[in-house]
Amino acid sequence: MVDASVMTNNLTAADEIADEKLLTNSLILRAQQGDLQAFDQIIIKHQRRVITLAWRMLGNKDDARDAAQDVFIRVYKNLSKVDPDRDFSGWIYRITINVCRDLARARNRHSRLSLEEEIEAGNMTEPVSLDNTESSAIYNQEQMIIARALATLTEKERAAITLRDLEGLPGDEVARILGSSPTTVRSQISSARSKIKIFRERWLKKGASNK
Repeated sequence: MVDASVMTNNLTAADEIADEKLLTNSLILRAQQGDLQAFDQIIIKHQRRVITLAWRMLGNKDDARDAAQDVFIRVYKNLSKVDPDRDFSGWIYRITINVCRDLARARNRHSRLSLEEEIEAGNMTEPVSLDNTESSAIYNQEQMIIARALATLTEKERAAITLRDLEGLPGDEVARILGSSPTTVRSQISSARSKIKIFRERWLKKGASNK
């Protein structure tokens, strides 16, 4: 027998997704017609996700904010080309990844700190607001470990694992965003997971031995 509550929950989730898509489509159409308030709403809806993705890719809060600004400039310039029925979030993810790659190359050319050095300087600490002090400390420790682990990955592995495991996107969608094959992305994700697992185990072991 099918659980009626499960069916109800599934319908509710589907309705919420449909409503969200309708709202996004409406904002896109209005923004395409020159409604700046609608474009502001688009920014508000996506800016945290864009900044978080950029932070994980670049390892620096200031660079992440610069990247987000560049992302939304590109979104605005190309908004007229957007089909509201297409995957708008995926499109923004693609722009964010490309912007981060451009900024990372520029940073390397200008001898900016490496990702590992950004961590040591404390620039990779993602802002968090939790009521419980202990929970906040645990969360921050986990974020720091993830940040350090991400820094050990290649750019492609970091992009794939961030989109798949940290942003929660399906593998096929990650492949579309990165312009790669699903097989290649699966390999990158598998490699990244292994490296992160090894790094985390070593880090926690090192921490335990220092107590």
